[in-house]
Amino acid sequence: MEPINEVIRKNFNTLTNRQKIVAKYILDHPQQIAFQKAKEVGELTTTSETTVIRLCYALGYNGFSHLQKEIQTTLLENGQTDPLEKYRVSTRALSQNNDDLIKQIKEGDIAFIAKTLDSLDGELYKKIIDAILYSKKRCVVGMRSSYAAANWLAYSLNIVKGSTHLYRGEIDDAISLISDMDKESLVIAISFPRYAQETVSFVKAAKKKGAKIIAITDNEISPLGSFADLLVKVYTPSPTGLNGMATMFSLLNVIVSGVASSKWEEVQNRINDYEKTSGQFFPFFER
Repeated sequence: MEPINEVIRKNFNTLTNRQKIVAKYILDHPQQIAFQKAKEVGELTTTSETTVIRLCYALGYNGFSHLQKEIQTTLLENGQTDPLEKYRVSTRALSQNNDDLIKQIKEGDIAFIAKTLDSLDGELYKKIIDAILYSKKRCVVGMRSSYAAANWLAYSLNIVKGSTHLYRGEIDDAISLISDMDKESLVIAISFPRYAQETVSFVKAAKKKGAKIIAITDNEISPLGSFADLLVKVYTPSPTGLNGMATMFSLLNVIVSGVASSKWEEVQNRINDYEKTSGQFFPFFER
């Protein structure tokens, strides 16, 4: 059976409101779920033991013990602390001991990068690379704090693959872009708390046109989760826009490198052509 986080993501919109409360608790507190009884989970979520058991059936499990066993083998961690408040707390702590500031930041970045890349399933990674390689048109969307990452990804994919458009909010005509999408189109959406409504609306409309969606986000039940064909979960300190860029760019580098290595000769030819054109059109400073 699929991991519990993926099962919840795919079925989340079909759950009742009370079942959604329990589902969110499962994603946020897997360690507790692994050792608590269904009655205790009902009390902690202010629902009921019956709601917990019905959720298990709704997700395709034989009962709570079946769900619990799945969680015990695939424990997840995901905090829901307000991003900006978490940032204030973490930076306050660092300011009180800034003798080791560089070391603490380095070790933290390494840990989050390792956690994110170690959790990237090999089969999922291959599907992501294939989706990029075999789509005819690609569009990258990421607003507000996600825009920098989206910009870099679109720029890099244009160099190694081409035909990749960066959606630029008010500058672009979203309706025109989405109208031209079909089953051979790919949208790569990047969104983290606080989730930009414009990103979600763009993805929802593109999905209706048949485009394939790759979501890069922090949570299976983020607003992008239910629209994603492929979802990459990124583990970063909050807020991602301030603290998580090292992890984000490491992941994007892995994706771009996968595309480049899959079509090595084609990529080399593209880079050579890019350099020649760049030298003619935008000559660089020479000493």
